[in-house]
Order: sequence, then structure tokens, then C-alpha cells
Amino acid sequence: MSSDETPNVPSPRNTREAVREKAQKVHAQQSRARVMRRIILGAIAIVAVGAIGTAITLAVSAQVSKPQLTPGGMDDDGILVSDISASAMSDSTVAPPSPGETEAGGEATPTPEPTTSSTVDIHIYVDYLSPDAGEFERANARQLVNWISEGAATVTYHPVALLTASSNGTKYSLRSAAAAACVATHSPAQFYAFNHDLLDDQPEVNTDGFSDAQLADIAGAVGSDNVKSVRSCIEDQDYVTWAKEATSRALEGPLVGSDDLVLTAAPMIVVNGEAYVGALDDPSEFSQFVLTVASDAYYATETPTPAPTPTETTEPAPSETPAS
Repeated sequence: MSSDETPNVPSPRNTREAVREKAQKVHAQQSRARVMRRIILGAIAIVAVGAIGTAITLAVSAQVSKPQLTPGGMDDDGILVSDISASAMSDSTVAPPSPGETEAGGEATPTPEPTTSSTVDIHIYVDYLSPDAGEFERANARQLVNWISEGAATVTYHPVALLTASSNGTKYSLRSAAAAACVATHSPAQFYAFNHDLLDDQPEVNTDGFSDAQLADIAGAVGSDNVKSVRSCIEDQDYVTWAKEATSRALEGPLVGSDDLVLTAAPMIVVNGEAYVGALDDPSEFSQFVLTVASDAYYATETPTPAPTPTETTEPAPSETPAS
């Protein structure tokens, strides 16, 4: 059977137009997809930047709003040790010597006599990482305790941080000074024992030093009255800013009781306003220096007792004898 009908086959022109139209649709879809991706990425970037900005703002605000805490009982950035009770002494802390006894077992060094106006005032600036500070404490702790116990001297310790950069980035000098302030504030009766233990058993320079948790453990071991508060204060680094500022004040001077002294090293020992420059490991030399300073102060302030001024007396008039 024949037919004049032709098959329904699209012409080449129609085919090209269909392909072009489909390509345009695909291109439009791809363009819309690219635009949407850009919008989404832009939105994500904006959200991320906003979140980072918010976090920075909150962190800065928290830092700014955090109060700058000042330790209690530390006038002039130091804690006065005027009395040492048995409860303040740990097993490792030196005890007062018996009469006539020294650390070496020889003759006791003389005790400075208090003047009529006051005792001898000794200020000791210590960095708990300084080997020299540890050496001075180990050599002189016994006689310092003796003088304090006898009321011959007052001793004030000033924690400073000169070796902050010498502990592998842990800032041990700064943290230990702040820890000492925590003990002075929350458990002052145990400050001397804590201070002595940190100086007697020091970490070496250029090591990490004790962690905050270890410092809190040492404070607990000496019998802190308020263990929780002391630990929280140390581990939260409450007085780190104070320790930094106290060090700056000491470096700028003048040091307590002096006219022009500034902190130049640790330890720095100031007796009645005069800096000790002798051997740190010789308690006899230090004792002689203290005696000399105390004597100079005594004679500089002593005034002679005024002699009594004679008062004029009137001789009684002889009684008249009536004429007989």
C-alpha cells in the first residue's frame, strides 16, 4: 500500500532552536544556582564574622569588667611578719633556735636590740624563682625567725616577679607571687610557712615551675585556715595583675622606708631604709649589718636627757628677837 504522507520528522532548523532553547534554560538554571551559592556563602560569612565579633566583644568586655583585685593585709605591697606561731610552721619550716645555737651549731649571732622608738624594720623583696632569694632564705631564716620571736625586728616580705620570662612561658614568677598574695589574704597566719617553703624548695630557672594546682597543694600542706578560698584564689589567678603592678611599683621606687632606693634584683633586702649588699649566704655578715644599722638609728634619734634646772630658793628671814 502506498501513501503520500511523509513521516513527522523535525526539520534541522527546529532541532537547532530546541537545542538552543534547552541550553539557555540550563544556563539560566546554572546562573541562578551560582547566585544562590554566592548569597548563601555571603550569608554564612556575615554570620561567622558577626559571631567572631560578638565573641571578641564579650571577651574584651569580660576582661574590662573583671575587677582588679587587691590582696588584703599587704600594705605597701608586702606582708608584715611580726609574729610566728607554732601553727604557722610546717615540718620543713625552720624553727627558732635554742639559746646559743646557730644553723652551723656554733656560737649564736648577736640579736639586734630594738630601739626605744621601734624595732628594726627589715623588708625583703623576693622572686620565688630566684636562686639568690632561695639562698638568702635558707641561710638567714633561722636568725630572722629568732629576731621576730624576740621582738627585735619586724620582717616584711614583698613578692615580686622579675623572672617571669624564665619559666618556659608558664610565668611562674608572676603566678607564685600572686599565690603568695592569696595566702596572705585568706590565711595570713600561714604566709611565713608558705613563703619559706617556696624559697626553700625552688624549681630551677628555665623550667616550668609549679603549676597553680601544685602551688595550691603547697598552701594546703602548710595548714591554710581557708583551704577552699586559697585554692580558688590561686587557680583563678586572682592577684596576677596585682603582682605585675606591684613589681612595676618596686622597679620605679622608692622602696618602702627609703628615700631613693629602687628594686634592682631579687632578693633585695632593705634594713631601716638601707640596702644590704653583703653576702647572701653569710648570716653573720647580715646580722652584723643589721646591728650596725640599728645602732646608727638608735644614736641618731637618741636625745640627751635635759639636766634639771636649779630653782631659786629664798632663805627664810631670821626671826626678829623682840628687844627686852
